[in-house]
Amino acid sequence: MNVLEQVGRELGVSGWITVDQQRIDQFAECTGDRQWIHVDPERAAKGPFGTTIAHGYLVLSLVASTVGEVVGDQLHADAMLNYGIDRARFINIVKSGARVRNRVKLAAAEPKGGGRTLYTMDCTLEIEGEEKPALIVSALAMAFGARDDA
Repeated sequence: MNVLEQVGRELGVSGWITVDQQRIDQFAECTGDRQWIHVDPERAAKGPFGTTIAHGYLVLSLVASTVGEVVGDQLHADAMLNYGIDRARFINIVKSGARVRNRVKLAAAEPKGGGRTLYTMDCTLEIEGEEKPALIVSALAMAFGARDDA
């Protein structure tokens, strides 16, 4: 199917990723955001969620790799780079140990000339067993060597 014919369609769903305490701690170390709700399981157990929770930006950062997993070769490009975010909304917290996955829909494909295409993907990061997703985000990717006739 032509890439432009996929606009408005779901491209797929990523595999599950476990957001465990080790991942949360590594993110805290990397970013310097060591707020107790993320890194102090004992104190967090007495807090509003009964456990530690993932940083919002940690959850957002999972969008890139999961989009790559879903998109793979579907968009027929030699290379794709993150181009930005039009909208991001944090809907639900991700508790330590929860699993998330990304449901990706191709919202737009805008040829930019020179073999470049700007893709807009509507992403919903679902939490296993939860009704509400962790976040919804409109992610942009610039494809180089894009071939819309593949």
